[in-house]
Amino acid sequence: MEHINQIINSLGLETSLNLEEIPNIDLYMDQVIQLFENKFNDTKRNEDEKILTKTMINNYAKGKLIFPIQNKKYSKEHLILMSLIYQLKGALSINDIKVTLDGVNKKIIKEEVNLDSFYSSYLNLTSQNVADFKGDIEERVKDVKEEITENEKGNSPYLEQVLMISSLVHMSNLYRKVAEKLVDDIVIEKEGKRQK
Repeated sequence: MEHINQIINSLGLETSLNLEEIPNIDLYMDQVIQLFENKFNDTKRNEDEKILTKTMINNYAKGKLIFPIQNKKYSKEHLILMSLIYQLKGALSINDIKVTLDGVNKKIIKEEVNLDSFYSSYLNLTSQNVADFKGDIEERVKDVKEEITENEKGNSPYLEQVLMISSLVHMSNLYRKVAEKLVDDIVIEKEGKRQK
């Protein structure tokens, strides 16, 4: 696992669609796809992976993950939402994403949110998350090495790697479960308001 830093550096963890990179003019679907493919190309696991496709965008629109488009063009707000969806879909179901972003979509339509400011806050948090993650990975590598040394005769690099994978997936599941419970809280709050 000496190459863990190489792996982390190759992931493009700092890659985000920044506000300056989002045009202030509306874009056609092909332009949106090209923007996302160019920006997130380095984050793909392999060459076959698609960042954003026409089908995905159509599904987001049909599923009401994004507010309705005008004249077959996507606004800056649509692109911000698609960037959020891109990040959220790594851990949440499409239905959970819809629940999470429903209020944001409504606020955009009613012009009750400064989406640029909200998105800037999101980007600031992701930047801090990456820094925290890098520190956490170093600690996790140490913990795995200690466990393998204490419990395994022969200290197999393969078993060390499996233990690291298992630990990382477990941490991911813990964070995902908390996120899902927060989504459930949104649903409960909405239902509570309907009952009044």
